[in-house]
Amino acid sequence: MTDTDADAAELAERVRDGDLRLHELEAHADADTAAAARRRLLETETGADLSTSGAYAFDAAVADSAIENMVGATQVPLGIVGPIEVDGGAVTDTKWLPLATTEGALLASVNRGVSATRKAGGATARVLKSKMTRAPVFKVRDVAEAGEVVSWVRENEAHLREAAESTTSHGELLEVTPYVVGDNVFLRFGYDTKDAMGMNMATIATQEACEVVEAETPADLVALSGNLCTDKKPAAINAVEGRGRTVSADVEIPREVVESVFKTTPEAMAEANTRKNLVGSAKAGSLGFNAQAANVVAAAFLALGQDIAQVVEGSNAITTMDVRDGSLYASVTLASLEVGTVGGGTKLPTQAEALDVVGVRGGGDPAGSNADALAEVIAVAALGGELSLVGALSASHLASAHEELGR
Repeated sequence: MTDTDADAAELAERVRDGDLRLHELEAHADADTAAAARRRLLETETGADLSTSGAYAFDAAVADSAIENMVGATQVPLGIVGPIEVDGGAVTDTKWLPLATTEGALLASVNRGVSATRKAGGATARVLKSKMTRAPVFKVRDVAEAGEVVSWVRENEAHLREAAESTTSHGELLEVTPYVVGDNVFLRFGYDTKDAMGMNMATIATQEACEVVEAETPADLVALSGNLCTDKKPAAINAVEGRGRTVSADVEIPREVVESVFKTTPEAMAEANTRKNLVGSAKAGSLGFNAQAANVVAAAFLALGQDIAQVVEGSNAITTMDVRDGSLYASVTLASLEVGTVGGGTKLPTQAEALDVVGVRGGGDPAGSNADALAEVIAVAALGGELSLVGALSASHLASAHEELGR
């Protein structure tokens, strides 16, 4: 038994004896030994073999800000799509995009769509809006007081901006939008968080601004998040107003490319998109009018160190297709794609490597340009996924593709 094994065994025994709690182990050993102790404890308690979970390739201390009570790492197969030709506002280049998933056929599908956009000369992408939000809820006595608070906020936005921006050297408060429901006042703060996804930045800045609101108005803060933000939940406000990056990508694909790549016609794909993604989604009451945008967003988020739960907002996308002079025009607009190239999971080694593949790790010059570029690349990949799935449905190839590749 090595010294590390002995230390891990001793720590595990102390946890079993009640002398230590799981979250206290890092105070008594390095991060890797603490993780080994938790694995040993779990193996004893459950009978599971965690040797593979413990075979991770980075220093556990790097994950300190990303997880608590670490026992190891879950490995998800990582693949690549591309080359992706992007004519963007932040990137005009050919890029590769790492995607991590357990869904067979997904990368093959996205690559097929991306190959069609490449044969068409590449796709265009633009970030249309960048705004991370936090929306606290205050209580007031009645709607008269609510009106008083709203008036004060509208007249003193500069005061709130000064307070909020005092907490950060990067974030900028763009707007504060009031909403009233009876004796509830919601203030939706919107920030430019540059290359950070910015949720923590927005939260800390908003807390500072809320103290000013409480000091200057009759409003009392009830919760720093009043769910009008809206974070990690389906919400129409994100579809309309956006959250994170609002990004669009489009392409015009010649008929011969549609026929050779997708084995169908522009007319058939446009009709399938209308009936499936638009009419079908409307009938279902969906907030996302698309075929599989969440697939690409989730796989990119896993690979690139993004907040996985925010795939909820990332799936909030609309796909359009129509026929133009015999060619297929296709677009996808993701209303609330929350991405960053600094902070959070982007510091983890494999995720940092994936960001290096895209060429967007760290802060951009100008600030915010790396996150904008990442959003544009993901949008073009999502467009490729939309094209491929709609094409497969139009040609009746979906089941056979999954039978061959999904296994």
